[in-house]
Amino acid sequence: MELQSVCTYCGVGCDVVAKVENGKITGFYADPKGVVSQGKLCIKGKYGWQYLYHPERLSQALVKKSFVDNNGELFNGVALQELDSEHFSIAYEDAYKVVAKKLESIIAQYGAQSFAAIGGARTSCESGYLFQKFTREVIGSPHVDNCARVCHSPSLKGMRATIGEGAATNPFDDIYACENLLVIGSNTTEAHPIVANRILDVVKEGVSLSVIDVREITLSRFATRQLSIPFETNLMILNMIARTIIENGWENKEFIKKRCVGYEEYKEALLNDEYSDKELLAHIRGYEDLPQKIEEVAYDLAHKKSLILWGLGVTEHIDGSYAVMAITHLAMLTGNIGKKGAGLMPLRGQNNVQGTCDMGMLPYYLPDYKKPEVEGLMTPDIIEAAIKKEIRAIFNMGEDIAHIHPNQNKIKEALKSLELLVVNEIFPNEITKYADVIFGVKSAYEKEGVYVNAERRLHLSTPLIDSNLPDDWEVICNIAKYFKSDFTYDSSQEIWDEVRRVASDRFAGASYEKLREKRLEGLQWPVNESDTPILHTTQFRTKDGFGRFRYKGYELRGMLKELLQKRDPHFYLTTGRILAHYNNAAQTKACESLAKRHQEDILLVSEKDREFFEGKERVVLVSKYGRTHPLKIKFSKALKRGTLYTTFHHAKSHINYVFGDEADEFVKTARFKSIKVKVL
Repeated sequence: MELQSVCTYCGVGCDVVAKVENGKITGFYADPKGVVSQGKLCIKGKYGWQYLYHPERLSQALVKKSFVDNNGELFNGVALQELDSEHFSIAYEDAYKVVAKKLESIIAQYGAQSFAAIGGARTSCESGYLFQKFTREVIGSPHVDNCARVCHSPSLKGMRATIGEGAATNPFDDIYACENLLVIGSNTTEAHPIVANRILDVVKEGVSLSVIDVREITLSRFATRQLSIPFETNLMILNMIARTIIENGWENKEFIKKRCVGYEEYKEALLNDEYSDKELLAHIRGYEDLPQKIEEVAYDLAHKKSLILWGLGVTEHIDGSYAVMAITHLAMLTGNIGKKGAGLMPLRGQNNVQGTCDMGMLPYYLPDYKKPEVEGLMTPDIIEAAIKKEIRAIFNMGEDIAHIHPNQNKIKEALKSLELLVVNEIFPNEITKYADVIFGVKSAYEKEGVYVNAERRLHLSTPLIDSNLPDDWEVICNIAKYFKSDFTYDSSQEIWDEVRRVASDRFAGASYEKLREKRLEGLQWPVNESDTPILHTTQFRTKDGFGRFRYKGYELRGMLKELLQKRDPHFYLTTGRILAHYNNAAQTKACESLAKRHQEDILLVSEKDREFFEGKERVVLVSKYGRTHPLKIKFSKALKRGTLYTTFHHAKSHINYVFGDEADEFVKTARFKSIKVKVL
């Protein structure tokens, strides 16, 4: 038997086909007719299902023994079975009741706003929707957030501020209709390989490709030009490209006049900013080639039908939102938006980041991006509030904040401060070590639900194998019933039909029936009678329909400041993914075919720094926030002097202990892509 579903990993959202024999999966492949996959899967898509049969899979509800000791009154008449030195197993129904009683007690003593909900982008839209509804309407707390806080919240902020919608403007296949590509801050072959396939296809046919990053990546080998830039200068480089376009008279005057406002003020600020002059870079050692390359990038953007793609190398900075605005400015300046083969593509990291934000699992947005009456705390503020004992309970759904978030010493302090931590998970990981109650739940391959990929494409997942575990939304409903609330749902389809009413601007026409019919191609929101592959074709999705120019200049700091002072910039660390693993690797390291490919995080160092590292096999990186565990080093010609790079997949490496509280000023996305470290 063969069953169609959707991949559970990155934001590309590939269609998958599972071969199922006697109730067990024996293999995965992609249907050649699949619109997203094009019949191809990356290695996570091919083998990333193997975790389903790993012996450490969470298959029951657990309660921490210390929680039982401290809350004996909650367990009167409750059967507990010893599991290990830390946990009892407990019947799900008893666990639901225990959680509800403890929450009621906390709310009665400290108020509803002592509760926060974090997570949701690893599960379906239905579960994400109910999670925020439960928190806001049943508990009465505004504090909801998801892992967009550590990835693409700046894309949402920056794009909505300029063009009114924080989502990709075009489908992935528009790569085949473009004449020019700009990829900035995205190691696409590792993080979004099926999108990278399209890029490589068109480059072979003569489409120009510019790559901007702090290091050379795989795409660099195929690029028309590679711009290796100093750390934290995305905004400056983007402004330099814009200034070059304007100074040469290459801007699309007709488009700007017809569809944009604020241009003259933007232009004046841009031309008078000393850090928008590309010649600033001409005499900096190692970066002398950038002014000429910036000129070439500007020319191609202005004279060719262009798509701009970006990832966390843009957003995970203190000026991430501003850099995204600068990207949208380039599209508006050149008229490269609102048409086939021209637009903006933020490459989402998680399989349902887009959908979870659409569902209102954000402190400042309800479903459909409506404003709530009361804004809640963002995750970094929730952590601070937990340390201050203002947040007493957290419900975490599939987001390992004890691994993937910055300033891990602070995170651990916050988690230890809680009176209740509830976690829905499919594997033991770093956050389950701190959880008082753990619900083992279905994985994406065991349930039905809607997922929205990085191009706004909705896919309906199919259960590939049977599971007697609850879905995330079922856990939420079963806890909610003890609050005497009208919070009863019998199926994911019933929840989705409510989503279609509540978030009708985007999803009114996206019924389960239609999604089942279009399982291979999906539907791109907004969906009414038909779907919408391309946004902003006649007007922007702002209140008045106009795109807005909002200039922000680069503020000198960090590596560039040291370079201008003729100092060697030792050492700056950036991080990223590797193809074989996914985020905290909880799932992928439980897949035999993937785990053997990458067993530890390796620190890449520049060949030009070989003398400093000579004789060292492993080093420890230290910042004011914490330190890594010893990391094996490997020399690379792809890195500039002073640049360090590593992955963060293995918790034992303690990579995220060195990153701190510096974050985007609007949405508090952490500065994961730049930290100065000492090497020991």
